[in-house]
Amino acid sequence: MLPIVFEWHWDVGHFVFMGLFYLALGIIGGGLALAFKATMQDLCSGKDPHEHGHH
Repeated sequence: MLPIVFEWHWDVGHFVFMGLFYLALGIIGGGLALAFKATMQDLCSGKDPHEHGHH
């Protein structure tokens, strides 16, 4: 069940679950943002991507 459903009762278990769920989403989103930033920097630099030592 989701928090927008009327039968949802907030208790300690739900707080822990939702906190860890949003923490995991934040970590995944942050990793994707860093990968996107690094990709954009590599593309905009105009250098050969094999020069920097990226594998």
